[in-house]
Amino acid sequence: MEPITSIVTVDDAERAAEAALTPEAWAYIAGGAGDERTMRWNREAFSEYRLRYRVLVDVTSVTTETTVLGTPVSMPILAAPTAFQGIAHEQGEVGTARGTAAAGTLMCLSTVATATPADVAAAAPAAPRWLQIYVFKDREVTDEVIAQALEVGFSALVLTADLPVYGRRDREERAGFVTPDEAVPAFAAAAARAVTDDAALGLLEAGLEWDYVTELRERWEVPVVVKGLVTAEDAALACEHGAAAVVVSNHGGRQLDGAIASLHAVPEVVEAVAGRAEIYVDGGVRRGSDVVTALALGARAVLVGRPVVFGLAYGGDSGVRQVLELLRDETENALALLGCRSPDEVTAAHVTRAHPR
Repeated sequence: MEPITSIVTVDDAERAAEAALTPEAWAYIAGGAGDERTMRWNREAFSEYRLRYRVLVDVTSVTTETTVLGTPVSMPILAAPTAFQGIAHEQGEVGTARGTAAAGTLMCLSTVATATPADVAAAAPAAPRWLQIYVFKDREVTDEVIAQALEVGFSALVLTADLPVYGRRDREERAGFVTPDEAVPAFAAAAARAVTDDAALGLLEAGLEWDYVTELRERWEVPVVVKGLVTAEDAALACEHGAAAVVVSNHGGRQLDGAIASLHAVPEVVEAVAGRAEIYVDGGVRRGSDVVTALALGARAVLVGRPVVFGLAYGGDSGVRQVLELLRDETENALALLGCRSPDEVTAAHVTRAHPR
């Protein structure tokens, strides 16, 4: 494998990660649903926008620092929740926590992680962190995960809304990928309490409705982020039910193949939210220019999932830090060339949709 210092782009990190992993693990990490059209569209969407840069602006001093839900971060780039990180590297989510903390930004931990919230908190005690929520049919299992996370300093709950059932993931099936149920503490807890012998993913709740957002907010008294929406209608409902933020996301193209690219959904979500909640986007971000494009369309920050796991796979916590710092450096460069000294200076005037040929 190439030495860690050879990574120049996220695409380099992807190649290094593939070389480090088994075909089965790679199928899960890199793959999407169906024919993987939506996964491709997520990346292609960034090529459909053009940046309108300004010149003769003093960019002697440029910062990528911003805040998310009032929490300072070193860049408008957060580590997205990604399941089963132990299949990528023996450090798993602990390595991601350390690498993300070293890069000065925020990690969102998946409910179906191969590490516990306490493990992640101990690995990076001073770093900001949010908990992503999958809801089990046995709600007490979910409640226990939330309580454990809040006890060790997780400061927000991110409800994933776009996985009522598991998407059809042909690449995973062809490769023979099997979810590492026994390595996931939340699955173990749910299975121990289950009265049926459903597979672990069958223990998740398919009947959630919008009132659960209100329940989360009122019961746990922390900000709730709704992740996985792509329409103005759902963005408005999220605000009506008290969400502090939304993540425009199609689950990285892993759920409904043929769904709209996340970036294309941002403008209608921005209009529907109308300043009532912060807006983030994930899916397809590979460059600092992608980050500033998302900011110009109205997102406050982006989340990156696969790129972080690429770094974890080839370099553990050092690889995670390297990928995030690479994206931060690219973002700083893009801000300067755009004529902006901080993420807050990026506006809708800095982007335009490309005209069709």
